[in-house]
Amino acid sequence: MKKILIITHQSDNPSIETVSKILHQEGVAVFRFDSDLYPSKISVSQFIDNGEIRTYIERDNERHLLDEFEAIWYRRFFVGKELDRDIPKEFRGPILEESKRVILGMLETSDAFKLDDYHNIRRCSDKHLQLKLAKQCGLRIPKTLVTNNKEDLRKFFADTPKGVITKMQSSFAIYEKNVENVVFTNTLEAEHLEDLDDLQISPMQFQEKINKKVELRVTIVGDQIVAYSIDSQKLVNAKDDWRKEGATLLNQWEPFELPEEINKKLLQLMDRLCLNYGAIDLILTPENEYVFLEINPVGEFFWLDKLSEGKISQALANLLQGKGKRRIKKL
Repeated sequence: MKKILIITHQSDNPSIETVSKILHQEGVAVFRFDSDLYPSKISVSQFIDNGEIRTYIERDNERHLLDEFEAIWYRRFFVGKELDRDIPKEFRGPILEESKRVILGMLETSDAFKLDDYHNIRRCSDKHLQLKLAKQCGLRIPKTLVTNNKEDLRKFFADTPKGVITKMQSSFAIYEKNVENVVFTNTLEAEHLEDLDDLQISPMQFQEKINKKVELRVTIVGDQIVAYSIDSQKLVNAKDDWRKEGATLLNQWEPFELPEEINKKLLQLMDRLCLNYGAIDLILTPENEYVFLEINPVGEFFWLDKLSEGKISQALANLLQGKGKRRIKKL
């Protein structure tokens, strides 16, 4: 019987259960490694003897040899979140760092197929690299500036007559009184240029503002492409970033058929990045041009999976079993 290891955490969304259910129905055993329970409730032991490596994972008296897993699906990584809060601060940091290194070492030494390789995910999350490779693959990209220099920003703004938006390069939120305030994409206004002192210590990404006919979310698993569109321009608060009205627009996404030329370019980008999964954001302009914004190597898909009747989950289950195109990162 094939066995699949899923690296996630307890609060992950239902996509884990959906893919796991498909695998179970197809005769595949699934072991869920909730990383927030390591090291408090999950144990990992790795024996290295004369070049031979044996790694064991144990949870609730269920013990597995890592070599038995056909594939590993890396979803989320929150090591140590369940550690006892009474652990002194001076010890907590080193414990978390050592724990993280154990799990990363476990992943690095496994010969199983990985969806996707942890370090490659980190590399491919770099927005600079994404834009460079997307352009090389023939995709249109927005004119972009990443800077902490206020004079360069002012020049960029003056040279971009259709407008400028600002966005974060990483997932970013500000927490006030335990309330998460996500930093979305916003339009840069002329009056913002009058107070840029904080830019020196907080570099930001700026891009030309692209007129939108619709926004596209393209999910790629192996060589399977699932594309959906949303008319974000019908809501004032969603014009710059549809996520601001994500809940309102949740069930208004429509299946979208991309031109074959764009499909080929996106698959070429996946090949260049050596990614087996990617959630890609595009803009379709009123002139019917496609503009690449970014790719998230571990982006969410659960709401589109529901609309597509589980098409994305099935593609993930298939790829984990070796059905479909796999991209293997070479050392």
